[in-house]
Amino acid sequence: MNKKDLKRFEKRLMEEREKLVKNMERLESSVLNRNQKESSGDLSAYSFHMADLATDASEREKAFLFASKEGRLLYHIDEALRRIHRNEYGVCQNCKAGISKERLEAVPHARLCINCKEEEEKAKQRR
Repeated sequence: MNKKDLKRFEKRLMEEREKLVKNMERLESSVLNRNQKESSGDLSAYSFHMADLATDASEREKAFLFASKEGRLLYHIDEALRRIHRNEYGVCQNCKAGISKERLEAVPHARLCINCKEEEEKAKQRR
């Protein structure tokens, strides 16, 4: 992989990283860091209806799951950026073969070539 390609993939990864961080900050400020009164908009001292409590809990759980998924993706993007800086980007971590540019275009944080990824997926299905 040439330097021009590496710079292009690095730029793309940095852009995706920035979007993820902004999304995670938005989730944190809008749902995860709000208490029950703030999320309901009710500032009274009266208790909340059970259905409202359940809805709020469900929304917080969904937000947590989204943040968790985005956190994992952020980790993979950071690892891909480290591989770029170590001159290991585009090389399969399993078989050491080159990862095709088409695969990297589709999944820029890919760490495995398509054959090794398929084997990994098959192994997960067998468990």
